[in-house]
Amino acid sequence: MIILWALAASLGTWALTALGAMIVVFFKKPNESILNIMLGFSAGVMIAASFWSLLQPAIERANNILTIPSYIIVTMGFLTGAIFIWISDKAVSAAILKTNLTKSNGFKRVIMLVLSITTHNIPEGFAVGVAFGLLKDNNNINTLMSAISIAIGIGLQNLPEGAAVSLPLKREGYSRKKSFFYGQLSAVVEPITAVIGAALVSTIEIILPFALSFAAGAMIIVAVHELIPECQKNKSEQPYTATAGIIFGFAIMMLLDVMLG
Repeated sequence: MIILWALAASLGTWALTALGAMIVVFFKKPNESILNIMLGFSAGVMIAASFWSLLQPAIERANNILTIPSYIIVTMGFLTGAIFIWISDKAVSAAILKTNLTKSNGFKRVIMLVLSITTHNIPEGFAVGVAFGLLKDNNNINTLMSAISIAIGIGLQNLPEGAAVSLPLKREGYSRKKSFFYGQLSAVVEPITAVIGAALVSTIEIILPFALSFAAGAMIIVAVHELIPECQKNKSEQPYTATAGIIFGFAIMMLLDVMLG
């Protein structure tokens, strides 16, 4: 029963990601200024989520369940996540050169973006699974409501994250259908990892701080290295257009995270 609850809750978080990704359906013809704003918005969402959705919970959980200082675990996880994306970038670049794919820069950027958001969704799925898995030892209304609150919070955060994937894909020339498909696909890992988290709650809870900070490192490097430079390409003509998108995306994600706890 606990695993079924975790699965149902995580399917809900995935559905909200799909809902966020649907925003790309409204862009029939790409507009460079709007897409720059949205690309900046994606970067702002990822930077805010890296702290409030990932690093802050990682520090809190590490303090509660581990004897090793939280700053060591979180720093190691963050750096490992960044290194993972850097290695992935090199691997994708090598594969592109080997296969002579067209639009290599855009293709690489798409792979890095989807990979980072998917990596970010893995510990979020774990978090939902762990929250419901705790009902095994604390089967009371308070534990249940806490688990439901976590699932709702993660689900609402997933709304802008779905857009953070689908909109940059549209910018790279993907069709609206494909952009939506890959946008929602980035959260498919959440139901899988939620079930694993519920089944292995004691083990997963121990590694969750590292996993959360790992995802944060992955998201930061993609936002800073790929998304922000790309959205600022026409900075001379519209100096604050993309920057406004970054600020707005950061503010929206921060609001959701802080408001929902």
